[in-house]
Amino acid sequence: MSALTSLTLAIEVAERARDQADQAWQQARRGLQFARGQLEQLESYAADTEARWGTAAAVTVSAELMRHHQHFMQRLRHAMGLQTGVVNDLERQAETARVQRVQQEVRLKALQQLLEKKLAERARLQARREQKQMDEMAILAHARNGAVAGRRMTGESL
Repeated sequence: MSALTSLTLAIEVAERARDQADQAWQQARRGLQFARGQLEQLESYAADTEARWGTAAAVTVSAELMRHHQHFMQRLRHAMGLQTGVVNDLERQAETARVQRVQQEVRLKALQQLLEKKLAERARLQARREQKQMDEMAILAHARNGAVAGRRMTGESL
């Protein structure tokens, strides 16, 4: 297998790896957005509940109802804390996926640049070979023309 074929194959593999890393990053971002949305819903619900409770507190409320509300709010804050942890974990995962995607892109670009360099070198070598052949043909033609001109001057027949 030639070096260019191997390099082309390596580029194809790097493209697939980059595409997979990109899909993983996109999936991580979607998961993060969903988790953030859930956290926002919990926070909004807690704020709404507190606002409703504030207006209801103006009216006399039983101690049992007050304990129930406090327990409920405590559980809601706990759920928000757990969801914040989930969001933080997903942010780290999304960042890791992004870094891996960037690394795959850098690797792919390096392989593509190497291929371009090898192709350019191959083209330069081919141009040199062609120039050498042209020079040799010119030298031979010149030698033949010089021999013919010399025979003409000496009167030899062709």
